[in-house]
Amino acid sequence: MVHHEGASETWDRLSPTRLIYSTYETRLRAGLDPREMPRHVAVLADGNRRWARTNAPGQPLEVGYKAGADKLREFVGWCDEVGIGVVTLWVLSTENLQRSGPDELLPLMGVIDRLTRDLAAVPDYRVQPMGDLDLLPESLATTLREAALETIDNTGIHINIAVAYGGRHELRDAVRSLLTAEAAKGTTLEELSRTLDPNQIADHLYTKGQPDPDLLIRTSGEQRLSGFLPWQSAHSELYFCEALWPDFRKIDFYRALRSYQQRERRFGK
Repeated sequence: MVHHEGASETWDRLSPTRLIYSTYETRLRAGLDPREMPRHVAVLADGNRRWARTNAPGQPLEVGYKAGADKLREFVGWCDEVGIGVVTLWVLSTENLQRSGPDELLPLMGVIDRLTRDLAAVPDYRVQPMGDLDLLPESLATTLREAALETIDNTGIHINIAVAYGGRHELRDAVRSLLTAEAAKGTTLEELSRTLDPNQIADHLYTKGQPDPDLLIRTSGEQRLSGFLPWQSAHSELYFCEALWPDFRKIDFYRALRSYQQRERRFGK
């Protein structure tokens, strides 16, 4: 009997379930208006550890982190395909750093390092870390900084990698940066208190110069933001999905975009 490499994959693509899935995916994609795509999508890729415990019992949690990183790479590609210009990926929070032990964090750091290198290697992708890199091991911080420098002139999709990120940390850093900049210009605190404008604070956020996220997606059934982009998400549309992050499919992505396009954005009015 001759075994042909890829034969099982071919039969899988032709299976009734796969054909139904493919047809539905195509229909969802065709129903999206390319003129109404969000400019910026942010994602809380939640559920990697739960996925590992369910799908790889007895295996280290790193299995889930790797599956989650694979999905993040795929997700960025989906965003690029439909013309989304900016995507923010939250991969590690400041709270995770505080409550997780070294046995869990070290493998995760390695996965984030590999993810960063892989994204930076894609032609025209621009990678920008956002977070307190001083909280990270020097090797990972170096990888993130080098990825930013190497891709700074790229004009393709802009990928924010939120690592050692916390919303309160970002606001603290923005205020510090603003005060330092104004002091350098000779502005007194009294003058600043009278003239301070919200746009001045926005100019010192990690995402300065970028559009705020139009759509924010969180997986694993959790329905809270957990301090993610508290300033930028003031008028974001929120989409919560029950799937654990590694199980998030392209049809789930298209459903999120469909939901976004069906909403009337009021921007607080």
